[in-house]
Amino acid sequence: MPRTFHNPILTGFYPDPSICRVGADYYLATSTFEYFPGLPIFHSRDLVHWHQLGHVLDRPSQLPLDGVRPSGGLYAPTIRYHAGVFYVINTLVDGTTRSGNFIVTATDPAGPWSEPYWLGNADGIDPSLFFDDDGSAWYVGTRLKVGSTPAQGQTEIWLQQLDRETMRLVGEQYVIWDGAVKNAVWSESPHIYKINGRYYLLTAEGGTAHHHSVMVARNDVINTPYEGNRGNPIMTHRHLGLDYPLVGTGHADLVDTPSGEWWMVLLAMRPYVGYYYNLGRETFLAPVRWEEGWPIVSAGTGRVEFTYPAPDLPEHDWPTAPRRDDFDRPTLAPQWFFLRTPREDFWSLSERSGWLRLRLRPERLAERVSPSFVGRRQQHIHFSAQAMMEFTPQAEHECAGLVLRQNEDFHFRFVVTRTDQPIVRLIKRAAGVEETLSEQPISAGRCYLKIEAHEQAYNFYVATELDQWQPVAEDIDGRILSTPVAGGFVGAVIALYASSNGQASTNQADFDWFDYIGLAEV
Repeated sequence: MPRTFHNPILTGFYPDPSICRVGADYYLATSTFEYFPGLPIFHSRDLVHWHQLGHVLDRPSQLPLDGVRPSGGLYAPTIRYHAGVFYVINTLVDGTTRSGNFIVTATDPAGPWSEPYWLGNADGIDPSLFFDDDGSAWYVGTRLKVGSTPAQGQTEIWLQQLDRETMRLVGEQYVIWDGAVKNAVWSESPHIYKINGRYYLLTAEGGTAHHHSVMVARNDVINTPYEGNRGNPIMTHRHLGLDYPLVGTGHADLVDTPSGEWWMVLLAMRPYVGYYYNLGRETFLAPVRWEEGWPIVSAGTGRVEFTYPAPDLPEHDWPTAPRRDDFDRPTLAPQWFFLRTPREDFWSLSERSGWLRLRLRPERLAERVSPSFVGRRQQHIHFSAQAMMEFTPQAEHECAGLVLRQNEDFHFRFVVTRTDQPIVRLIKRAAGVEETLSEQPISAGRCYLKIEAHEQAYNFYVATELDQWQPVAEDIDGRILSTPVAGGFVGAVIALYASSNGQASTNQADFDWFDYIGLAEV
């Protein structure tokens, strides 16, 4: 039987995928918004199995996210390769110290990547790079039309040459596209390709939610207005209804294989229990073929399917990442990240060997700060997350445990704290209003915490002996972790967390291990 693969190829909050091929190797990067390190970079040899190499922006000097709003930060990277150098171009949106478009480079995609080259004269978002056959380099980006506002979303695609020696935009600016649909909103995420001597422009349109779509145009020269495909949009699910199991298809990038196949990576969402998608926007893969000089996506159905025949490439799987992190590495595994740029060492893997130590600090999860928070994505509709923690709260303002975060105003905190005795408490924060859902006494010192979700039913358990779970709260509605409720562009995140809630503390919480696994549907 022919091999098949299942979508999404990257599960959980991995939006805005961009891809490039170097020989037989494929590299992919996605957006990260307010999380640090920024822009995970993945490697594949068969387009189906992906292995994370690390992050493009992993030093505070590269990524000033201090105080950035929820779903601000890093938008829509593009990764390209030219003449022995990898380029990632990106936008930092609504930074409090620096904003705008920038480029970083590396000769090894695993890093290190350079400090940013900021493009001071590049307005807008979603920048891309194109390297032409004559050696010229072009910046292509999205910006608001003159007189338009973000609320109106009337944008245009423009390009300008890039001087690769100075990393500056030079020469004349050219407007080449403003959307396929009359009065189109958010014509964005542009990429240019040269295929069989013609220039092709791939864009998104309709906003990055239910009406998202993929458009294509072409031209015989790079810098004059492009001719749209009469078949536009070449990919969308907006006409399939709110109850379709896959929605919001868009923000795509194209790649070919050595044998001449073409494929598209793009984002989409998987709603469940109504129009709610806690996992955020995920990365999907769809086949492309060419007819009469235009790309056809998912020929025969015109939809992104959950299952396809695999690309005509040798299968190349990677070793399975362990479900349990025992924190016995000298550095955090690549799936972990922080909230905004950490400016102090609030965590340690060396102070207690084989443990992750979090220091209690005044910063709170409900504030626009970088708290003592080490998180990872929720990647399954059904999952179990467990941790073993040693922590003795000394005062009522001290807490440590697990959190489920969508943003500052929509999250759950499942923490050990104290009143007149140690307790475990579940707090729901929705639209900025906090509610204690449950609390119960617990012995100080070592405990086990578990969060288990089945679709939108989230369950919270505690134990003082391994696997002797006692329910703290069950069947809690998790829809506050979904973008349609909380707003923004990110998916739900599970994190280890500690705080002294606005007061000074010398206490710490130690985590021996964290275990995450997707569960079969029940």
